[in-house]
Amino acid sequence: MKLQEKMQQFMYGRYGNDQLSRVYLGITLVLLVLSLLTRWTIFYIAGMALLIYCYYRMFSRNIAKMSAQNQKYLNWRYGLAVKRQKAKTHMEQCKIYHFYKCPQCKQKVRVPKGHGKICITCPKCRMEFVRRS
Repeated sequence: MKLQEKMQQFMYGRYGNDQLSRVYLGITLVLLVLSLLTRWTIFYIAGMALLIYCYYRMFSRNIAKMSAQNQKYLNWRYGLAVKRQKAKTHMEQCKIYHFYKCPQCKQKVRVPKGHGKICITCPKCRMEFVRRS
């Protein structure tokens, strides 16, 4: 029997590698390099503990629990990507628009620049307020 077949047979019914495990392995690598550079044993201990936990996750037979952890990580990462995209879009729009908050409901209102004093109507609560654009 080839080594690859033996490994496949061993891993049958186990969770394996996923995105969260790859992140843990990357953090482990950083911690171990830091331990080499600084000679601080705390980085070595943390790196080895994280490596052991990563292998525990890969060889675990509790697939549902490990999959739920990975999904939670992916949702968190997606949330960060959405926030980053919103911030990028806002920065691009700041060149063309002013952003104000409605004094009553705190809704963000976008108005074009360069029109002097204008009366702004909040789309949420219909309150009118005057601001410079």
